[in-house]
Amino acid sequence: MRTLVLNAGFEPLAVVTFRRALVLVLTGKASVIAEDDEPVVGPTEILGRPSVILLNRYVKIPYRHDLAVTRRGVLRRDNHLCAYCGKTATTIDHVVPRSRGGGDTWENMVACCLRCNNTKGDKTLASLGWRLRFVPKPPRGPLWQLKELERPAPSWSEYLSEWAA
Repeated sequence: MRTLVLNAGFEPLAVVTFRRALVLVLTGKASVIAEDDEPVVGPTEILGRPSVILLNRYVKIPYRHDLAVTRRGVLRRDNHLCAYCGKTATTIDHVVPRSRGGGDTWENMVACCLRCNNTKGDKTLASLGWRLRFVPKPPRGPLWQLKELERPAPSWSEYLSEWAA
């Protein structure tokens, strides 16, 4: 079970385990905004399982210029859809193959289905006559700093929608 942590300004800050969230609430560092249906049963009391908590003090986040390229990040950016055929993607592909000088950059990596990835191999798009369905770009926005948001809980939607733009 995961808990969304909001900064004092209601901006998403992190995703932590519900146990860590309970510790923050019980020590007075955060307050519960939303709870899950399943309670936490202790030896002497029953507590609600926090789904979203709000920190009582504002935490300053250092500005990060660039976001590291990861397999999970590329799949999340492309919505797990193949950049060539549009089917469900499970792998990533270098548009310009590394064997031909392509690098590990957001602009050169796309989500790809296994069939297209095997067909493409180390060939270029021009030699195959293929086109990308979109222009790959680095992801932007504060939500991309949270790596744990690949599968957000349904109860988080109202707290994340403002920051998704």
